[in-house]
Amino acid sequence: MNSNAHKTITFVVPCYNSAEYMDHCVSSLLTGSEDVEVIIVDDGSVDDTGAKADQWAAQHPGLVRVIHQENKGHGGAVMAGLREARGVYFKVVDSDDWLENNALGLTLSKLRHFVASGSPVDLVVANYVYEHMYSGTRKVIRYGTALPKNRVFTWNETGPFTWSQYIVMHAAIYRTQLLRNSGLELPEHTYYVDNIFVYTPLPHVETLYYLPTNLYRYCIGREDQSVNEKVQVSRLDQQMRVTEILVDAVKIPEGVGNRKLAAYMCNFLSLIVAASSAFALIDGSRQALEQRRQMWRHIDQTDPHLKVRLGFGNILVLATNLPGAVGRRVSLGLYRLAQRLYRFN
Repeated sequence: MNSNAHKTITFVVPCYNSAEYMDHCVSSLLTGSEDVEVIIVDDGSVDDTGAKADQWAAQHPGLVRVIHQENKGHGGAVMAGLREARGVYFKVVDSDDWLENNALGLTLSKLRHFVASGSPVDLVVANYVYEHMYSGTRKVIRYGTALPKNRVFTWNETGPFTWSQYIVMHAAIYRTQLLRNSGLELPEHTYYVDNIFVYTPLPHVETLYYLPTNLYRYCIGREDQSVNEKVQVSRLDQQMRVTEILVDAVKIPEGVGNRKLAAYMCNFLSLIVAASSAFALIDGSRQALEQRRQMWRHIDQTDPHLKVRLGFGNILVLATNLPGAVGRRVSLGLYRLAQRLYRFN
């Protein structure tokens, strides 16, 4: 395939000081074929990341491209890749994660079929796997009880989602033009923008496909990871910023257009609000608790009806917002229980 032609999929790999582990990620993506494009975004790294990225591009011309830019954070790196992407589909793969070889082959075969049909589906969902690097254990997140398997479907055909089944960036493969048409914008120098990436384009999604294969391997357990609890608590201001952006992004249900999708998005937003509340509780400082109060004031000012739906319609939000000192202790205990059950950080 000509390197200037459209590719089936673009994988964007945001890299900041990733030299130690990025090779495993990039090599896993290149087990695809000539219609795969890998864009490595060197986001102002000060180690050997940029040099390694250039080596990959030199070894795989037409398959690997490199963007060198000043540091803009994860969102800035993803947006740089989206602007340059030539793939019909688009997927972000973080530099410490990887894709499983056989699952990638199956996924690419299905994506090629969609492209050849002339009517590619808007969103493809695949399983992802938590790879706990220190314990050596793993947990597979599957969608079989929520999504029809191995066929094109619409939101009207989806079932109830459990707490662990919401579609996150690791599971999502979006049609590239849909992302562009949706007006997606990710803030720079902000963590946790993956929630914005996967949430705000959803009202534009009409057709979906669930491929029940364990594609994305999500490495978890490094102390410097953004999902490490201590790191998340230290970045509470950014968690709250992302929560505000999600609240402002789509008016639910008026801005959605589908009843089931509106319910899904409201429940997804509830999870984000519950997490923001929980991290404020873990911090426990006066400033953190004030940030939690400000979050609820923003929700109330933006849409009082949404405040009611989030505050009283979802058990997770209720559990992380019990009033008073005793309520805060109970809320934190419930969060710890969910953490042990789902092992999300």
